[in-house]
Amino acid sequence: MKKYRRAIRTVLIALLLAFVFRSYLFASYIVDGESMEPTLYDGNLLMVNKAVYDWQDIERQQVIVFHANEQEDYVKRVIGISGDEIAVRDDQLYINGERVDESYLDPLRPNDGLPFTEDFTLEDVTGHQKVPEGHLFVMGDNRRDSLDSRYFGFVPADTVVGKVDVRYWPMNQLGVQF
Repeated sequence: MKKYRRAIRTVLIALLLAFVFRSYLFASYIVDGESMEPTLYDGNLLMVNKAVYDWQDIERQQVIVFHANEQEDYVKRVIGISGDEIAVRDDQLYINGERVDESYLDPLRPNDGLPFTEDFTLEDVTGHQKVPEGHLFVMGDNRRDSLDSRYFGFVPADTVVGKVDVRYWPMNQLGVQF
């Protein structure tokens, strides 16, 4: 009888810990679409750290999941944070006048003579010169095929679910820290 109580207690503790981890610390997501290729592919399973932004600020270049609306969550890369001026000229990203290296885009850039990211300024696409306080400017890595801040505007920081930390499926694409 003692063995059963111990086993039941162990199972209950494991279930409680799983519930806490799943509810408050981490969430699983499935990538739906091609907007983050080549970093993430349609059908990839992700582990999202929901608690990280309780201790640190959202930073440029991090891959995040956020509530796009009541039914959908999107996964995108943070390009600009509050106060940033953003522009793309000659297929190069500039933040606050400084060129930003985006080597993670190189595997997807076609060699067809066309720009991978069309030229724009933040003011062109949003009507604002800078990213407003409490908001983010996000883009998909597949710049030619991404519904992102160039189309729907800024993302309120309080809609961010968390930071993508791990891609755990398929196993041959296992990855950490995007």
